[in-house]
Amino acid sequence: MIRLSHGDSALTLDPAVGNLPEWRVGGRHPLHSAPWRDEAAVQDDPDLPLVNKRLAGDFLCMPFGRDDIDGGPIHGPSANEGWAVIRSDVAEAHLRLSVPVRGATVDKIVQITGPVLYQTHRIEGGAGAVTFAHHPMIRMAEGGRLSFSPKRAVLTDPDPQYAGRTLWALNQTRPVVGRDLRLACEDGTDWDLHHYPAGHAVEDFCLLVEARGATVGWTVAMRNAEDDMLVVLKDARLMPVTMLWISNGGRDFSPWNGRHTGVLGIEDGCALGGAGLAAALAENRLTAMGVPTAMALGGTQVIRHAMVSLPRPPGWAEVAEVTLAKGRMTLTEVGGGQVSVPFDSGFFT
Repeated sequence: MIRLSHGDSALTLDPAVGNLPEWRVGGRHPLHSAPWRDEAAVQDDPDLPLVNKRLAGDFLCMPFGRDDIDGGPIHGPSANEGWAVIRSDVAEAHLRLSVPVRGATVDKIVQITGPVLYQTHRIEGGAGAVTFAHHPMIRMAEGGRLSFSPKRAVLTDPDPQYAGRTLWALNQTRPVVGRDLRLACEDGTDWDLHHYPAGHAVEDFCLLVEARGATVGWTVAMRNAEDDMLVVLKDARLMPVTMLWISNGGRDFSPWNGRHTGVLGIEDGCALGGAGLAAALAENRLTAMGVPTAMALGGTQVIRHAMVSLPRPPGWAEVAEVTLAKGRMTLTEVGGGQVSVPFDSGFFT
């Protein structure tokens, strides 16, 4: 394990799979790790991909989801293979994926500065195109509230993740008007995506498409029981979609066994949701909207992603705006209140 620290922030990075099993900021634990990571029966199961055995924190998926072209494991080599350590200092580490992804070399740079976790992935060479996404997960013991940068559309997958565990209607494409983010559910009601979790066992997935012309997209998760908030930021030019993975006890098979509850994946990337790589490389619902679902390989691509862990200010219900300027990140609540912390405002440029 690689351990980084800065101020009251400490991070563990697992080079065996490239994920972040633990991140502590003061007394806060922003990210979720699966409860079976230390269970021998799960770790010895030859039928489980390593990404599921060691499911934790955040990791890079490349390709995202099912690889139905090259036949690789779910979420690709970047989530299932080892990473060589190029350099590791007190607060920063540089790693390289041990195998190529569609011919491309993948480097990872992770840095923590106080409550801020910066991640940069540099993709060199390769051929064709590939899907990808970051895969941060949080757990809300008693639910919470989500806020988003402006979106233009919300979509659901054509097929359910698991039979009998679908929350909302399939194959939806809904335009977004203002802050109205609602999806039609199977029971005839609407669910406001600002609220989590569902009230019953469910495994579901939806895509939020960033507004036209966006450069930095963001999601803010305010957790009730934990009384904190996590800000997730992305380079929207390379990651035009935010995919929400709703995992609330809907998987009743090993290693999940119905105990993966209150978990939300905030998965920023360039992909077609639960569809496989082949569908993402073909013409589809998103490309018809002018939204790419795969990243071109062959040159150099730099994927930038950041997370910030903060206490939840009293009375805050929803974040209206996140701005990066003059070395600060500033959050503005719908009522006008503000919180500001140091942030490398040139990180996404």
